[in-house]
Amino acid sequence: MSVKWSEQGRTLTARLAGEIDHHAAKEIMAELAEQIDAALPERLVLELSEVTFMDSSGIAVLLNAWRRMGQLEGTMVVSHAPPQADKVLKAAGLDRLLKFE
Repeated sequence: MSVKWSEQGRTLTARLAGEIDHHAAKEIMAELAEQIDAALPERLVLELSEVTFMDSSGIAVLLNAWRRMGQLEGTMVVSHAPPQADKVLKAAGLDRLLKFE
């Protein structure tokens, strides 16, 4: 699992690649929290096009980031989720909380 970061204005983008499973989730959550706290963005984009697998741990990763952005009164977008990850996230009802692009 890897995360590549970019900032444009007040938008922070995290490009996740690889597997988001219980082995990677804690590390990803810690890195997201660190980057969000450093940048204090108005908008967070989680770009998932290179995610090869996601289990329920991915739900926790996204919810954790969403809660932190809510504390900052910011927004969060999930971008380019591949079919398997999209299915997991939408089965959990995250499409009712988050914007998917």
